[in-house]
Amino acid sequence: MSAETALPAGCEILLLEDEPVLRKRLAAHLRGLGAEVSEATRLEEARRLLRDARFDFALVDLHLPDGEVLELFREGAFSENTSVVVMTAFGGVKKAVEAMRLGAGDYLSKPFEPEELPLAFLRCRGTRSAARRDEQRTAGGPADALFFGESLGRVRAELDTILAAERRLERNLPPVLIEGETGTGKSALARWLHRAGPRAERPLITLNCAALPEALAESELFGHERGAFTDAKRARIGLFEAADGGTLFLDEIGALAAATQAKLLTAVEDGVIRRLGGTKEIRVDVRLIAASNRPLATLVETGAFRDDLHHRLNLLRVELPPLRERGADLLALARHLLARLGTRHRLSELRISPAGEARLLAQPWRGNVRELAHELERAVIFGTGGPLEFTHLGEPLTTATGSPWRHPAWRLPEEGFSLDAMTDELIAHALRETNDNVSAAARRLGVTREFLRYRLAGGKSDSAH
Repeated sequence: MSAETALPAGCEILLLEDEPVLRKRLAAHLRGLGAEVSEATRLEEARRLLRDARFDFALVDLHLPDGEVLELFREGAFSENTSVVVMTAFGGVKKAVEAMRLGAGDYLSKPFEPEELPLAFLRCRGTRSAARRDEQRTAGGPADALFFGESLGRVRAELDTILAAERRLERNLPPVLIEGETGTGKSALARWLHRAGPRAERPLITLNCAALPEALAESELFGHERGAFTDAKRARIGLFEAADGGTLFLDEIGALAAATQAKLLTAVEDGVIRRLGGTKEIRVDVRLIAASNRPLATLVETGAFRDDLHHRLNLLRVELPPLRERGADLLALARHLLARLGTRHRLSELRISPAGEARLLAQPWRGNVRELAHELERAVIFGTGGPLEFTHLGEPLTTATGSPWRHPAWRLPEEGFSLDAMTDELIAHALRETNDNVSAAARRLGVTREFLRYRLAGGKSDSAH
C-alpha cells in the first residue's frame, strides 16, 4: 500500500456492524493495517463509545437491529473530526445519500473488498480538509507579483538554494523564516516559494497571527474537540491538519502567545499536534513558512518570543530589504506593477513622466511595496490619460544636477541634529547601493575617494567641535 493510501498509524476506528462474520473480517483487516478498532453491534452501544472516546474514523452499517444509523447523525453523536463511511446493502443508496447529507463522508455498497476501506476513509478526510482550506482562501492584490530586480539578487540566490534542498528532502521540510518591514512583500514571497517548491500542487494555507485573538490562536492552528471550551459546540480540525502535505504560511508569527509558541515548537520539531481538548497525537507533514515584520531576535531579547522556537525557525532565514534601500529598482518595480494595473483596469500604455519618477524616488515609502502599489493605483484611477505625474506627492528638493535627494516634507528639527551622523548615514547608504565600491560611492556622493576613505577611517568634520 502506498503512503498516499495508508491509514495514519495508530488511528482509532469505530466499527458498527451486527453481522458477526463480516464484523470480524473487517476488524481483522483494519487491525492488520495498524488501526485500533472498537466494535459495536447496536446504536446504544455506539452512543456510549462515541461519548467516551474520540475516533478518527467510523465504519457503520446503515441498518441495525435497534434502528437506523441515521439517528446518530441527527443526534450529532459523531464528532466533526470523525470521518464516517456508511455501509449499505443493495438498493440502499438513497439512505446512504441521506447519511452523506447529514455528515457522512462516503459510502460503500455491500459486498465490497476490505482493501477499499483505506481509500474511502482518506477520501472523507480529504473532503473535510478541503472544506477547512476553503475558509482560508485569500486573493492577491496589485502587489501580489514578486519582482526581484538587481537589488534582490542575493535574496533570489538564497531562495534557489532553499528550493534545491527541499526538492532533495521531499518530506519533513525545514521551516523558512521571512523577515522584513511591513509591506516589503513577505506574503508575496511566501506564495512564490509555494508555487516554485516541491508542493506546488498541494494546498497553501495562510493565517495572519496578528489578526487572531489570543484565545482562538491555539484552536485555529491545532483544532479542537467538541466541548474543549465554552463555545466549542462542534469539533473542528486545525490549519495544520488542513495543510497536511502542503504549505502553512504564518504571517506575523511574533504575535503568537507563549503557550501557542510552545505547541508550535512541538509541531515543527516532531511533526505532531494535539487538538485542544484532545489526548491523541496526530502526525502531520507540513511545510511551514513564517514571517515577521520585526526581527525575531529582537523579540527574543525582550522575552516576547521563545528562544528555542526562534533557533528552529531561523535555520532558513530570508530578509527582504525596505523599498527605500532598493535604489533604481524602485522605478523598475513601479513599471512592473503599473503593467499589472493596466491589465486590471483595461488600460494600455500607462507611463510615468520624468517628474513623476523624481517624485517617486523622493518618497520614504514607509509602507514599502504595498504603499507604492496603492499610490500607483490611485494615480491610474484619477489620472487624466497622460503620463502619471504624482503631483499630490509634492515637489522633491533637488541637487544641482536636478536629482531628488530627500523627502520634501522633511524639516530640520528645532532641537538640532548631528551633521556627522547624517554624513555617515549617507556614506553607508551609498556603499550599500554600490556593493561597497568606494570609487562609485564617492562619485554618487560628489566627493573624492580620499575624503570617503578619511571618513571611513574615523575622521570627522570640524563642525563636530
